[in-house]
Amino acid sequence: MWNRKNLVAAVLLSLAMGGASAGECVLQVTRTACPSMEKESFAKCDGKANCSETVPAATASQCAVKAKAGCSNKRLDVTKYKKVTAAYDGAAVEGGKDFCVGHPEFPHATKPDCK
Repeated sequence: MWNRKNLVAAVLLSLAMGGASAGECVLQVTRTACPSMEKESFAKCDGKANCSETVPAATASQCAVKAKAGCSNKRLDVTKYKKVTAAYDGAAVEGGKDFCVGHPEFPHATKPDCK
């Protein structure tokens, strides 16, 4: 029934399935819209200022990289600021820090408008 070949194949399959599984990386994104641009800015979160997104990551470090990449902002006249925090397997990544602080794509973050 279980010859050596089948046993080795079963063990390898089991290891591959368990070893290759990534942990859960959840990015919590909160957007601050430019004045009168809430609809456009919040569209990526189904019309809400904040939402979460699960992304693939094998480690907490990879989750942090994904969080930092989530700070990208090409709509400078629409989204004034974005706060991105991350959790990996339920634990806050890097103490729950906002990965967007100091990001160069938010030049209007401390201004009352987006000009």
